[in-house]
Amino acid sequence: MTDPAASAPDTRFATKQVQAAYVPGTPQNTAVPPLYQSAAYQFANLAEARDLFALRRAGNIYSRNASPTQQVLEERVAALEGGVSAIAVASGQAAVAVTILALAGRGGHVVAADRLYGGTVDLLQDTLDDFGIAVTFVDQDDPQAWRSAVTARTRLFFAESVANPVAQVLDVRQVADIAHAAGVPLVIDSTVTTPYLQRPGEHGADFVVHSATKYLSGHGGSLGGVAVDLGSFDFGADPSRWPQLTAQHDRFGPVSLWERFGQGFAFGALVKAKYVHDLGPSLSPFNAHQILQGIETLDLRVARQSSSALAIAEALADHPAVARVHHPGLAGNPWHPLVARYLPHGAPAVFSIDLVSTGDEERDQERVERFVDGLRVVRLVANIGDARSLVAHPASMTHSHLNAAQRAAAGISATTVRLSIGIEDPADILADLDQALVRAVGETVAEPALASA
Repeated sequence: MTDPAASAPDTRFATKQVQAAYVPGTPQNTAVPPLYQSAAYQFANLAEARDLFALRRAGNIYSRNASPTQQVLEERVAALEGGVSAIAVASGQAAVAVTILALAGRGGHVVAADRLYGGTVDLLQDTLDDFGIAVTFVDQDDPQAWRSAVTARTRLFFAESVANPVAQVLDVRQVADIAHAAGVPLVIDSTVTTPYLQRPGEHGADFVVHSATKYLSGHGGSLGGVAVDLGSFDFGADPSRWPQLTAQHDRFGPVSLWERFGQGFAFGALVKAKYVHDLGPSLSPFNAHQILQGIETLDLRVARQSSSALAIAEALADHPAVARVHHPGLAGNPWHPLVARYLPHGAPAVFSIDLVSTGDEERDQERVERFVDGLRVVRLVANIGDARSLVAHPASMTHSHLNAAQRAAAGISATTVRLSIGIEDPADILADLDQALVRAVGETVAEPALASA
C-alpha cells in the first residue's frame, strides 16, 4: 500500500480529497493490462518535461498523443503483425487518414484499389482533395493499371487485403512488387483479415491499418484504429521524396525525424507528434482497454467465424433465391486460387450474396427490404467483425455515396447484401437466412445444410 502521507503530507481536507493515497508512478502487480484513465501525466521535474516535449526521450505527456494503456495496445498489435511500431487512434477511418496524410505529404498522389470500404472511398475521392492530395483508382487485379497510374507525385499504394463487401482477395505480393519498383510503400487495410488470417508484411506490404472496432475488439463496444509500421520501407533511400521525415523541421528540433528515430519509428513519431497532436483523433484509454481485452480471444473468434461463414456460403450457393455468393472460399469464385496462398487459416467471415433479380428495380428493392427486415438472428447493423451476425445493404448504406459505375466496379449491385458472420450456432444463422429468403422471394431449400455446432 502507498503511504497517504507521502502524497499529501500535513495538508488540510480539501487538499487531501484531491491528492491523498496516490503517488504517481507507483507500480502495481495487476495480472491484466490496467486501464490508465488519465488525461495527463505528472513529470518528475522540468528537465524531464522539457526532454519529453522536445522528443528527446520517450514518455507520457498527454492522452491526446498516447496513454500507457494505448501503448500496450500498440505494442501488442505490432507484435501480432510482425511490425516494428504502431499508432492507435480513435477509429479505423482515422488510422487510414493519418497514415495517408503522413505518407502523401503536401501535393502527393495515391494509387488506390477501386474495391474499398465506402467510407475509405469518401476519404480518398473527396476529403483528401481538400488537402491537395490526388487519388487514382485502379482495378486491383490488373497489374498494368497499377503501373500506369504511377506519377512523379505518387507516394503510396493503398488496398484492402480482402475487399469489403464482396470479398475480393488482393494479390498482395504482386502489388507490393509494383509499388516498390515505383519507389513507394504499399499500405494494406487488413481489417477484414486480421493478423490471424493474414500478415500482409510477409507478402511485401510496408504498412498495415486496422479498424480495431471490428475483429480486434470483437464485441461492437468500442471504436478504435491502428496503423502499423512494418519497418520494411527505407525513406532514406530517396530522401527528397519524403521531406516530412528526412528534412529538419523547427517543431521537431535540430535533426530530422529520420535521423533521430530511424527506420520503423520515424513514421510513428511523425503521425503522433503532428497529425494526432494537431488534428486530435485520439483513442480513449477506456476504448484501448476494451480492444486489448478483445484481442485476447481473436484467434478463437475468427477461426469459428471463418469456419461458420464458409459453411453458410456453401449452403447459400445452392439456394434458389440466391443468384450468387461472393465468398473466395468457394471453388468457383474468381479469387479462390489466391486463398491457399494468402489465407491458409481460412477466408474471412465477411462476404456478400446477390439475391435473384426480377429485372425490375423497384421489385428488387422490395425483395431486398423483405429479406433484410425479415431477419431475426442476423442484425441490421452498420458494422462488421462483431461477435453477432450482421447484415447490411451496401448500395443503401456503406457504399451509398458511390456512383453507379463505382459500385459496379466494386462488384456491388442493387441486390447485393453483405453478411458478417458471428459466433452464434451456424445452423441458427442459416435457418434465419433461409426463412428471410422465403419471405423475400418465396423459395427455400428442403433442409438447411448445417448441423448444430
